[in-house]
Amino acid sequence: MLNRFRKRLLPLMAKTGLFFGSIEASPTVWSGVGFVVAITSAIIYSISNAFGIDYQFKFTIVAGCMLLISGFFDVVDGCVARYTQKVTKKGAFIDSTLDKIAEFVILTGVTIGALSDPIISILAICFSFMVSYVRARAESFHVDLRGIGIGERAERILILAVASFIPISYSIQLGIILIIIISAITLIQRVYYVTRRLKD
Repeated sequence: MLNRFRKRLLPLMAKTGLFFGSIEASPTVWSGVGFVVAITSAIIYSISNAFGIDYQFKFTIVAGCMLLISGFFDVVDGCVARYTQKVTKKGAFIDSTLDKIAEFVILTGVTIGALSDPIISILAICFSFMVSYVRARAESFHVDLRGIGIGERAERILILAVASFIPISYSIQLGIILIIIISAITLIQRVYYVTRRLKD
C-alpha cells in the first residue's frame, strides 16, 4: 500500500540515493546496516522485561525507533542502487533474504520479551512468509506483485513500530494481531491477482 506513494516521493528518493551513493558504499552495505539495526531492535525487544515493568515501555520505544531506522535503510539501499545504477540480481537477492531473516528475528525477539503470545507471533511469521512466497512464486511466472496488497513489509514494520510507542498493555500484541489480519488479506489479494493473470 505504501508503494503507491513512491511516485510522489521520487524527488526525495533521488536525493537520498545520490547522497548515500556519494559515500561510495554499495547498496548491499546499506542493506547490511539496516539488517544490523533490525537485529539490534530484536535484541532490545527480547530484554524489555529483564529490568522490570517500569522499564519495559522505555525499551519498547527504543526498539521501535531502531525498527524505523532499519526501515529507513531498507529504503536507502534501493535508492542507492537505482540512482547510482548499481542494480544487480545478487544485491536484490541479498536484500530480500536479509529482510526475511530480520522480520523473523524481530518477531522472535518480541516473543522472548513476553510482549506477544507465542502462537500469535508464529501466525504473524507464517502469514508474513506466505505473502513473500506468493510474490516470489508469481515472479517466476513473470507476474509483478509490487504494490499489490495492503500489508507489504513496509506496512508490517510500521505497525509494529507504532505499537511500540503506545503506552498500554498488550499494545504490541494487538499490533501483531493487526499484522496477521492485513497479511492474510494481502495473501488473498495476491492469490486472486495472480490467478486472474495466469491463463492456464
